[in-house]
Amino acid sequence: MAVWGIGVSVYFVAVIFRTSLGVAGLDAADRFHVNASALSTFSILQLLVYAGMQIPVGLLVDRLGTKKVLTLGVVLFTAGQLGFAFSPSYGTALASRALLGCGDAMTFISVLRLGTRWFPARRGPLVAQLAGLAGMAGNLVSTLVLARLLHGIGWTPAFAGSSLAGVVVLVLLLLFLKDHPEGHEPEPFPHQGAAYVRRQIAASWREPGTRLGLWVHFTTQFPAMVFLLLWGLPFLVEAQGLSRAVAGELLTLVVLSNMVVGLVYGQVVARHHEARLPLALGTVGATALLWAATLACPGERAPMWLLIVLCVVLGSCGPASMLGFDFARPANPPERQGTASGITNMGGFVASMTTLFAVGVLLDATDDNYTVAFSSVFVLQAIGVSQILRLRGRAARRERERLVASRVETVHVPA
Repeated sequence: MAVWGIGVSVYFVAVIFRTSLGVAGLDAADRFHVNASALSTFSILQLLVYAGMQIPVGLLVDRLGTKKVLTLGVVLFTAGQLGFAFSPSYGTALASRALLGCGDAMTFISVLRLGTRWFPARRGPLVAQLAGLAGMAGNLVSTLVLARLLHGIGWTPAFAGSSLAGVVVLVLLLLFLKDHPEGHEPEPFPHQGAAYVRRQIAASWREPGTRLGLWVHFTTQFPAMVFLLLWGLPFLVEAQGLSRAVAGELLTLVVLSNMVVGLVYGQVVARHHEARLPLALGTVGATALLWAATLACPGERAPMWLLIVLCVVLGSCGPASMLGFDFARPANPPERQGTASGITNMGGFVASMTTLFAVGVLLDATDDNYTVAFSSVFVLQAIGVSQILRLRGRAARRERERLVASRVETVHVPA
């Protein structure tokens, strides 16, 4: 548990750095003199690098193990955060966010792999949700602590000071992290260059559970990610007329809701495996309904009670996205877990990147009409739901076949 906790602490710091722009979006626009589209490019580039790294990182985790990949990740995201603190121009700031995204990409898949090595398979859903919970705690620190530092001591001291957290977890990682318990070393399996890579990716992709996991992650994660990562604060301040303090409290509510719902979803799925898809689709439906009610609300501003309910429901998006890994995990053997998790994890970040770009472009094209800009959320939700419904039957049949086969093997194992 302590070893896994070190891995989770790395992810915790990575999320602080990842979401730090969410509380600094308006400050970044002023600092670098950019419009909405250029501002969204920060997060888009960061997520583009993150999403593009998922399959390579999954392969690296399968091949090199957790400790080496996490170590590289910490070095990269800490350098990115420090570079962002001292960036004198828009271009260097972009490069720093890209470096941060590269290091961030190496954390969550590694933590998932660490969980499969240190905990029994039946606890997989709860372990994944707890890892996500740690990430939301990092988001909470970003929202509460970094935002105050930013407005208290200024841009450079706040971002440079936060980078010290990366140094701390790097030391803990190097001193105490182990890939697996003593006496439980995984069996070595051959690696054959490009042929091995192609086989790993192709075998994982052929499994309907992997593809279903990707689309569940795609459809559920991005509404909250877009809100927390960049556009939530401008929407609440500029479109809803709230003060930064009140807007920050609503962003905090999203994070707190995420933490509570994550514990509930983890317990429910651990006890009732068949609840995965209803929970995912229910979250998508509730999110679409609340966004529609908020954007279509008569008058220029939505009532506070509706914004509160919206933020509570957005808090369920993160836990729902973790359900994607619960479809991919049983569909793949241990030696493909990193690759399958990488494919799954691409989903939500591709959707987030697409929506971040769409919102920025639409805001510039419509003179900051947030109703039109945020309507892009519904398009991606519709695409994702259609793919989930298309794949659910095949994934369920394949999972039942694997379960029956494993039971038969268990019965015929000699005493």
